[in-house]
Amino acid sequence: MAQIIDGKALAAAQYEQMRLEIDSLEQKYGRRPGLWAVIVGEDPASQVYVRNKENAARKVGLAGEVLRLPESTTQDELLALLARLNADERVDGILLQLPLPAHINKDAAIAAIAPDKDVDGYAGMKQGLTARAGCIAPCTPRACIQLIKSTGIPIEGKHALVVGRGELVGKPVATLLLNENATVTIAHSRTRGLREIALTADIIVAAVGRPSVVTGDMVKPGAIVIDVGINRTPEGKIVGDVDFEAACLNAGYITPVPGGVGPMTIAMLIRNTLDCYLQSISQNNYTFNYDNISFPYTKGEV
Repeated sequence: MAQIIDGKALAAAQYEQMRLEIDSLEQKYGRRPGLWAVIVGEDPASQVYVRNKENAARKVGLAGEVLRLPESTTQDELLALLARLNADERVDGILLQLPLPAHINKDAAIAAIAPDKDVDGYAGMKQGLTARAGCIAPCTPRACIQLIKSTGIPIEGKHALVVGRGELVGKPVATLLLNENATVTIAHSRTRGLREIALTADIIVAAVGRPSVVTGDMVKPGAIVIDVGINRTPEGKIVGDVDFEAACLNAGYITPVPGGVGPMTIAMLIRNTLDCYLQSISQNNYTFNYDNISFPYTKGEV
């Protein structure tokens, strides 16, 4: 029977550690790391997500605020605001909540965020998380890596299967796993023989957005299963991409939905803000260290 990877408990431990780090950073450098969030419109789900992130930021003692803009905000107005935040030395991280209203070009808005303040890691996704990119790892893929590492089982040398090739999770988490020296396979809707491939995987990351894509008979005994999916059944139940009950019979470790990847994703948002802060105060060289994933950064490079 699988051991449950408790994302809530792991996130709580991260918050306590980061709270102590932030107190120490304020004493050393005279200011706290600052995270500014921007939300446009009244999308109910977005309001909940931003409130959760706001609560996490308050929990660890970050500076910053949430800028709530009306649905009628124009693209030029949003870009002007992002430009002001880019130039504000108090702002270490900028969070632009998606989705945006239809009349605003999402790609243009994301591109307007300075890469060294991009706490969601959009620049990292576009640059492929290359070792010299000097970019922040996206929050959800970074959370997946942390959850895997929490088991104490080394990633190096393992066969990792990523089910899903999306730009937000699938491709970035595959790159992070490669950076950890795993052998990585990416599966998708046209992959043939998925069950046979999955049965060879020591690590499975499911990020498709469809219930029960990974069934119990696809899980190798002892494998680590990370379920990124969030789906609502016709009965209103929230489930992941993995058939949780069946997978538990074979997996060594597994994340639940909810309570697995989600809480750690928000914790990684705060961690990314701290990394942006350290980058901003460095005078010469600073090396991002994502637990053995290093991105050398020299001031002035992006």
